[in-house]
Amino acid sequence: MENNKRNRRKTENKNSSNFLVQGSILAAAGIIVRLIGMFYRIPLASILGDEGNGYYGSAYSIYNILLIVSSYSLPTAVSKMVATKTARKEYKNTFRILRMSLVYATLVGGVTSAVLWFGADFFANTFLNMPYTRYALKTLAPTVWILAYLGVLRGYFQGLGTMVPTAISQIFEQIVNAVISLFAAHKLFEAGLKANLVHGETSYSYAFGAAGGTIGTGAGAFSALLLLILIIMLYRPVMKRQARRDRTGRVDSYGEVTGVLILTVLPIIFSSVAYNVSTVIDNSIYSHGLESLGAAPKEIAVTWGLYSGKYHLLFNIPVAIANSLASSLIPSLSNAVASKNRSQIISKVSMVIRFSMLIAIPATVGLTVLAGPICNMLFRHADNTALIQMMMYGALAVVFFSLSTVTNAVLQGINHMETPLKNALIALVIHVAILCVMLFGLRMGIYSVVHSNILFALTICLLNGRSISKYLRYRQEFKKTFVLPTIAAGIMGAAAFGVYKLVFLVVKSNDLGTIFAVLTAVLVYAVLLLKLGVVNETELSGMPGGRKLTGIARKFHLL
Repeated sequence: MENNKRNRRKTENKNSSNFLVQGSILAAAGIIVRLIGMFYRIPLASILGDEGNGYYGSAYSIYNILLIVSSYSLPTAVSKMVATKTARKEYKNTFRILRMSLVYATLVGGVTSAVLWFGADFFANTFLNMPYTRYALKTLAPTVWILAYLGVLRGYFQGLGTMVPTAISQIFEQIVNAVISLFAAHKLFEAGLKANLVHGETSYSYAFGAAGGTIGTGAGAFSALLLLILIIMLYRPVMKRQARRDRTGRVDSYGEVTGVLILTVLPIIFSSVAYNVSTVIDNSIYSHGLESLGAAPKEIAVTWGLYSGKYHLLFNIPVAIANSLASSLIPSLSNAVASKNRSQIISKVSMVIRFSMLIAIPATVGLTVLAGPICNMLFRHADNTALIQMMMYGALAVVFFSLSTVTNAVLQGINHMETPLKNALIALVIHVAILCVMLFGLRMGIYSVVHSNILFALTICLLNGRSISKYLRYRQEFKKTFVLPTIAAGIMGAAAFGVYKLVFLVVKSNDLGTIFAVLTAVLVYAVLLLKLGVVNETELSGMPGGRKLTGIARKFHLL
């Protein structure tokens, strides 16, 4: 009896460690992808200008909604279904899930691609009130279809418990995206300058440049799809061997698989749309609202470009890590639910929330205290006064968007798919009401969008937290998840700001001051996490490269 308990504990520790490793792999890929994205978006932003960034960001707000319908839901849904069947050793059914998911991707991806292509003028003129956005919308249309297939293949591998193919393909996709985007944006911007002369306008260059930037998105997605097709072909012999070892005798019909897929996908689509549609609604309300208040179309595009092209770029980097942890959580959590292992479910939920906060809280503090140095280093040829102020006021979004993303994944993973939808709709209604009050009543301009979005994410966090507590009888641990990381991040922020001021005083270089400040922040925060006992030796050693990190920590008496 005692041996069985010990073996069960060992298995749970191993599973938790594997979840953390897989989550860390995807999180690391997410960091790399966002860093590549940040570094190519900086020169891209310079090519496009704030007006071009406005068209680029507006096109992406529509594209992202259609992408949710065609593909964003697929990695989550497919990974959840495959993980459940894999836990039961129904390997033949995992292959059937893959086949029917590809059929779904063909149909839905084709329809949403057509909607974006033929509806580009409606979206640009009527909904967004930014006519020049139509060029970028049309170039994004084929990408929606490509990413549907990509979502299926990534979800399949995630369901098998490996994040490596997804991680590799994401990095490869972003590299191709960066190269093609910059080249195409530059060439099409030049073509737009000629169109300006022909039509006597000034906006064609920005519109064509934005379309060039979106071409890279499609090229990157297509390259990643080819890579995953190659990986799946190499993996095919393993799939066949697993199918031959399947002795369960349970083979679902294609109709059953399709029914489960649709029932799994739809709640995720609805909840994701409700969660992400706020950006599209913000764009529409802001554009039409400012026009009614007397602003010129070009002014609207410029301020929206500052918000969507620069502010979003910075705060989305740490949020992407939460997305990666959430993606790795769902198949792992579905596996635990299928096994009816409550202790493992609670352990995974606690771990993913805590680790997302360990990243989001210091990121919020860092973006607040170093807003000026970071913005001036990344966007050195622009007047960053408005962006710095936006970053200082809006950095808190990192914490709430990270937590809302992770809690959505928890609810989806424990089979309460409709709950994130309900919570997101409630938050959306509150968000729109607050946005209208701030925009039309208080005349806060773009800051009405910034502040109402923070309140939107906060509302989702509170509602999701209550739902998780209800369904799992789960009580959130606060000290090591929120309190101690906040204390450590506060000390870190003070140290980083002090180092920046000292270095800048000595060498008069913003770049060097920022680099030394960031390095100081990372070092101080890591030391404080260990000294305050926020991260223990077992958790540290379970991370990729954890043995080396543990050895270093012991050497300096941090453990």
